[in-house]
Amino acid sequence: MRVLLTGSSGWLGRFLAPMLRKAGHEPFGLDIVPGAATDFVGSVADRALVDRLFAEHDFGGIIHAGALHQPDMVRFPRQAFVDANITGTLNLLEAAVAHEISSFVFTSTTSLMITQAIRDDVHDSAVWLDETSGPLVPRNIYGVTKRAAEELCRLTHADHALPVVILRTARFFPGKDMHEQLSGDNLKANEFLHRRLTVEDCARAHIVALEKAPQIGFGLYIVSAPPPFTRETVAALKADAQSVIAELFPEAASLYAARGWSLPPHIGRVYDPGAIERDLGFRCQTDFSAVLDCLREGAALPFVHDPLYVPPPIKLRTRRANAREVRNDTPQDKQV
Repeated sequence: MRVLLTGSSGWLGRFLAPMLRKAGHEPFGLDIVPGAATDFVGSVADRALVDRLFAEHDFGGIIHAGALHQPDMVRFPRQAFVDANITGTLNLLEAAVAHEISSFVFTSTTSLMITQAIRDDVHDSAVWLDETSGPLVPRNIYGVTKRAAEELCRLTHADHALPVVILRTARFFPGKDMHEQLSGDNLKANEFLHRRLTVEDCARAHIVALEKAPQIGFGLYIVSAPPPFTRETVAALKADAQSVIAELFPEAASLYAARGWSLPPHIGRVYDPGAIERDLGFRCQTDFSAVLDCLREGAALPFVHDPLYVPPPIKLRTRRANAREVRNDTPQDKQV
């Protein structure tokens, strides 16, 4: 089918587009910045543009991966998040209903599930998070707008029977993390225990959701590498995660030591992706065991770490700011 792919110039979009083609689909990329997978540069917040694209192209499905993300908060006002993440989603949903689209996949985030208490790691045990966890109290504008967009998806399905699958994705971006005490590779490897997946697995999950949305009707799923833990281990994970890991992976400590890496002393949250495996038959191909296999074999790590990665919207905003500075520094008689 022809698939409208928003966010096609982003990290996920650049992997999704070729995978969609390989799966027999025809992606049409829409983004606010140019990219190899982007066919049209524009914003989903522009309703006239959205309506025109739907009128001109015979879309059978939509993967709405475009959004302003948490790193974008440093340069964009809250209204920009409302416009892109809420209004843009509503525009696409209403166009999908009007054109009888057969499948709508919305890329959400596990970030909206993280309250300030979870962020501050104040609980006595690790918090086990699945689709039933709540109440949801997002701690920033990114989470708030993603949560609102989820509700628009739910409401649209309820009112119009639009097949919708919401994917709350764990971390998959390659960029620099805030935890300076560990290297980027080390931190990302640790997160495969409880809150990370590869961008390739994230893309695969979206394709499965696209193809199975008509039979699902409506579904909301966490997408993350399967954790090796159980709910019964949450207290031990908070108190002494390294002992729990040692029981499950006896080689982990020595493999890490050979790299100069550190295993996490405690784990404060665990994402449970069991529902998407049960309902859609999807399971991430890369997990913590795969990371250890690469360490043991001396192979390349099965994920990308790029400390210089910057999301496309920030690049766009930076270029615009630089352009304004150049104009402001230009002598008055040379301005046009």
